[in-house]
Amino acid sequence: MDAIAILIFLSSGLFLGWSLGANDAANVFGTAVGSRMVKFSTAAFICSIFVIIGAVVGGAGAAAGLGELGAVNTIAGAFTAAFAAALTVFWMTKIGLPVSTTQAVVGAIIGWNQFSGSITDTDTLIKILGTWVACPILGAIFAAGLYLVVIAILDRLRLHLLRLDLYTRAGLILAGAFGSLALGANNIGNVMGVFVSSSPFTNFNIGSVSISSVQQLFLMGGIAIAIGVYTYSKRVMMTVGNSLMPLSPVAAFVVVVAHSLVLYIFSSTGLESLLANAGLPTIPLIPVSSSQAVVGGGYWHWTFEGY
Repeated sequence: MDAIAILIFLSSGLFLGWSLGANDAANVFGTAVGSRMVKFSTAAFICSIFVIIGAVVGGAGAAAGLGELGAVNTIAGAFTAAFAAALTVFWMTKIGLPVSTTQAVVGAIIGWNQFSGSITDTDTLIKILGTWVACPILGAIFAAGLYLVVIAILDRLRLHLLRLDLYTRAGLILAGAFGSLALGANNIGNVMGVFVSSSPFTNFNIGSVSISSVQQLFLMGGIAIAIGVYTYSKRVMMTVGNSLMPLSPVAAFVVVVAHSLVLYIFSSTGLESLLANAGLPTIPLIPVSSSQAVVGGGYWHWTFEGY
């Protein structure tokens, strides 16, 4: 397959990646940008770099979990499923609302399975539906615990207002970088997961470094996400940061870290191996909704601050 044909078939996945970047970057930096603690240009740059790193280095786990839902094993089918999901995410982004890319992709895969006569794996679907319930609950639990710890530390340190402002800005940037890394690792499965079984690429080596066909897919998807962050994410960031969930700077830090932890545990193969080796139940490696995680993380805002 020549390069032009490859780009045509992958265009829907790249469009989905762009839509995800335009929408879901708000879940990482929306609270920081909305609270005026971090400039949009700074947030977009950091988010773009780390989302690509997360996609290439850590994206395999969650993508494999999504692939178990159904056999989208032709590149035409992968194109159709990704395009349907991309249109859904783009439409919601256009009207300035955060949306679950995971839910859009899962719906598209199920629709393709119905059309093509393929079997939708019921066990995998149940796991995915379970994460839709668990994701916001975990976000709320993590945020509540983090909030109590952060407030206790701040009460003990009694920092000067200017120093507190400096530390908060630095914390928001670090939390955003971690969140972007987790977003890339977890949600690249949404962007390019349907193309994995029909990848048009082949493995190749650069010196002693081997780059797999899947990593090439994830690199292209990560770049598409980064372009979406730069070109169209500011409006949704302001919606999340101001209109939907106005937060103080410290609260913004807590929500972003809680959201990032949720995405991390559902994409970390290292954590899965650690739990398995300890004889404990493992967490399914499946792309989860960053929108649900950040909204769940924001629930403590009403609980602890009386909103």
